[in-house]
Amino acid sequence: MALAKQAGEGPISLKSIAKEYDLSEHYLEQLIAPLRNAMLVKSVRGAYGGYMLAKEAKEITAGDIIRVLEGPISPVEVMDNEEPAKRNLWIKIRDAVKDVLDNTTLEDLATYEDSGDQEYFMFYI
Repeated sequence: MALAKQAGEGPISLKSIAKEYDLSEHYLEQLIAPLRNAMLVKSVRGAYGGYMLAKEAKEITAGDIIRVLEGPISPVEVMDNEEPAKRNLWIKIRDAVKDVLDNTTLEDLATYEDSGDQEYFMFYI
C-alpha cells in the first residue's frame, strides 16, 4: 500500500517505508523479493533507487498479493470425508474470501477512508 500511495513519485526505498510504518527493513526485503519475481513491483537501482509498482494500483488485487506471499487462498483445508453440509459451508466461505480479495484493488486499499459506521465484532473461540 505504501508503494500505491506514493505512485507517480518515483521509486521508494525500503528504508523509508520501514521508517514511516515502523517495520523492519529486513522483513520488507523478504516481502519484496517474491513481489518483484511476480512482476507486481519493479526495482530501480542507483542513488535514488528503490521500488515502485510494476502496474497501476487499480490493476493489482489483494488476491494477487496474498497468493504471491502466502500461496493459494483457503481459510481451511476441506476434507473429502467431511459431512457434505460442512464441506459445502467451508467451500462457500473460501469462495467468499476469494471474491473479496479478488475484487479489492491495491488502489481501493491505498485510498480507503474509514467512515466510522462499520460494526465491529468480537469472536470468541
